[in-house]
Amino acid sequence: MEHINIILADDHVLVRDGIKSLLEDDKSIHVIDEASNGKEALEIIAKNKPDLLVVDIRMPEMNGIEVVKRLKKSNPEVKALVLSMHDSEEYVVQSIQSGADGYLLKGSSKEEFLKALHTVAEGGKYFSGDVSSIIINNFVDGKPKKVTDTSVENDFNLTKREKQILKHVLKGLSNKEIAEELKISKRTAEVHRFNLMKKLEVKNQMELANKANTYNLL
Repeated sequence: MEHINIILADDHVLVRDGIKSLLEDDKSIHVIDEASNGKEALEIIAKNKPDLLVVDIRMPEMNGIEVVKRLKKSNPEVKALVLSMHDSEEYVVQSIQSGADGYLLKGSSKEEFLKALHTVAEGGKYFSGDVSSIIINNFVDGKPKKVTDTSVENDFNLTKREKQILKHVLKGLSNKEIAEELKISKRTAEVHRFNLMKKLEVKNQMELANKANTYNLL
């Protein structure tokens, strides 16, 4: 492929600017447009017909996994590379089942990022070495051993770890107690609790408990 036309979909401008900066030296890659949410990404793809979509998972309007799923139905010829900070099993498996051609962590090197882009654009598959064990554990002969629900809106995109945190928070445990229970650092417990509250859009434990009960999250 002589030129690779790319659309970037990420709700953080700094992330998109950083990606464009990384790609400046590769003249075969052209970022033809950007999207700040999932819905906008699909609209832009319909107009521009890129070769490749680089998409984050956590975005407003529509998450990246749902974007990939809809993209593969409406424009299956467009390749999709998920670029995420999340290495959780749920996200990786859901992304693959939705049709993603690759999954790369945001902490990857410039060299690996470029390799992933070229590999996917040329029709191959690329998955970060950090998530390869997840693929091995969940897929046999190209078929998933266990089908994971890709309707992430129904459970607010909570990861397995966040559900564990939720369970302990509802028991009234402090961050320190949660850290000891799950054998993680106190800071990690704090970050997970913060992300949990943000995803569920709640401000205190009472609202958290009510929402968890309403949506049967445990």
